[in-house]
Amino acid sequence: MTDRSAPPPLICSSCDGFASVAITLGGRDRHGHLRTITAHCPACNGLGAIRPPRTREGAHA
Repeated sequence: MTDRSAPPPLICSSCDGFASVAITLGGRDRHGHLRTITAHCPACNGLGAIRPPRTREGAHA
């Protein structure tokens, strides 16, 4: 019997799995908090992984 479970997702080659980062804008607000923005990897939409290409059963190489 064949195993029909989905293969594990591949790590995104654009961000190496670090899909979201916090970037400091420099300076602090009046409460003393560091101002940051969050940026997501555009290749994997912030997931850190991409789905492997699907192989169709019965397809010939």
